[in-house]
Amino acid sequence: MGLCDLWITLLVAAQSRPVSPRPRVAASPCRRVPLPPFPFCPYPASVPTDRFIDQRKSSWQRLEELLALLDRRTLRRLHREEVRELGHIYRRTASDLAIARAESRDPRLINYLNSLVIRAHGRIYRAEAHGGQRIRDFFLRELPRTFRRTWRYTALSSSVFFLFALLGFLGTKYDPEFSEIVGVEPAFRELKIETKTHWWEELNESNQLGATSIFTHNIQVTIYTFAFGALFGVGTLFYLAYNGAIIAAVLALTYRAGFGNDLLTFMAGHGVIELSCVFIAGGAGLLIGSALILPGDLSRADALKTRGMEAVRLMIGVAVLLVLAGIIEGFISPAPISSVVKFAIAGITGLALYAYLFLAGRD
Repeated sequence: MGLCDLWITLLVAAQSRPVSPRPRVAASPCRRVPLPPFPFCPYPASVPTDRFIDQRKSSWQRLEELLALLDRRTLRRLHREEVRELGHIYRRTASDLAIARAESRDPRLINYLNSLVIRAHGRIYRAEAHGGQRIRDFFLRELPRTFRRTWRYTALSSSVFFLFALLGFLGTKYDPEFSEIVGVEPAFRELKIETKTHWWEELNESNQLGATSIFTHNIQVTIYTFAFGALFGVGTLFYLAYNGAIIAAVLALTYRAGFGNDLLTFMAGHGVIELSCVFIAGGAGLLIGSALILPGDLSRADALKTRGMEAVRLMIGVAVLLVLAGIIEGFISPAPISSVVKFAIAGITGLALYAYLFLAGRD
């Protein structure tokens, strides 16, 4: 028999002993004087104590089970339904304590509920962990779980990018003038493409400066991709389409000029992580847009709050990945090393990244 069962058995037994009748109103000796209702009080103030215990003991037992579960794991590792249930039962038990203090003459019931509420309050509101532990939990559990919950938005983001990339590549490969439609400047074609200039190799002259400028540019692209989601998601879709088309158009121009493999080799090393950052940021932007257009059963404010938190988690992960992509693009991609090595780096980083996102944090 658990602690909750023992207390409840004793309390019910205590109700069977004779007690002195409580004072009654003279005009109505058979009717109790109701007390003012308490906030969030689920029962009227005149419910007898034994009936009150019978009706509420299963809820108290469930709260004890959830608290015992919290003794073995942190609050963040509970399932979402268990967290909601914990909060709901905690509030109801606090209301039960208020009723017991007003209506019950048995201090054991009051002490039991008081200790249960204090214990639940301490477990819910105490600090989950120190800073280092919270950071580890975020990257080992929360981030990959958030990615898996929102993978459809990331998939839509990447699909739009690749669709317009295919359009930009095929259109430019067929007619170089098409590149101007997607945003490639005519001067770029004259100064870089027609002269077969390997402009990316200039990063070798000053790796630190090159890595810094690349990192800044990558941040700008991902922030725009995410932030334009506030335009009901349309801005994010447009920016994804634009970037996909212009990158593919430049690649097609280099292939027409005869040095496309050189550019592709340069892009391979950092490309997997960099494009993944764009796709995840696009998915985060679409989360914001979907909350505005399709909030579902929630109000728009609640949908923005819920999906906005998911989007923020994704963008924190993107920020870390951008650092890695900038380092590779600034120091490894322009280096005069074998193309096999660069494609191997692309394969290894891609495999490691998506193994982490799809497998980490699973129970």
